[in-house]
Amino acid sequence: MINIEEADFSKSQDGLLPAIIQDAQTKNVLMLGYMNKEALEKTVSAQKVTFYSRSKKRLWTKGEESGNFLLLKSIELDCDQDAFLVEVHPQGATCHKGTDTCWGKKNESNFGFISELEVVIEARKKLTSKESYVASLFEKGMNKIAQKVGEEAVEVVIEAKDDNDDLFLNESADLLFHYLILLNAKGFTLKDIEAILKERSA
Repeated sequence: MINIEEADFSKSQDGLLPAIIQDAQTKNVLMLGYMNKEALEKTVSAQKVTFYSRSKKRLWTKGEESGNFLLLKSIELDCDQDAFLVEVHPQGATCHKGTDTCWGKKNESNFGFISELEVVIEARKKLTSKESYVASLFEKGMNKIAQKVGEEAVEVVIEAKDDNDDLFLNESADLLFHYLILLNAKGFTLKDIEAILKERSA
């Protein structure tokens, strides 16, 4: 946890430093607020994020009216000691307008390129088999898709026993790609798998 005395509030004329609020699980940025030393101290002691409201001219604990508190996980200072990165567990919508974030975006998990690949698969299945390999699998049905996942899984196991890392990684990529196709065919995404893993780790 942060050493409060290391924060350099003198760098701001009004004694306020910006605080970037990030969901501890999804890593999405939820909002931006400002803290003075008193707000920082209350955040650490109460374990609920507290800002200094520039409009109300007082300390303001996020959620004090709505109940949508930001439960503190950690606070880090940037390299110049004049900005905070605050990781939280949000208890409901963050924005006063009722959205997950103050930018109107949903606070959902994102798996980077893998999430982009899921979007591509969804688009490709609407094409014809002549236009897309993915579409050809969907046209052949669930049995063929499941069979391909099984074949790729066997290939991964075989390559795992050998010493060719390049082949192992390529077969692993093939397995993951076809598994994403299978998930889509069943009406699911990686977020559904993530939810189950989270339940198991609770």
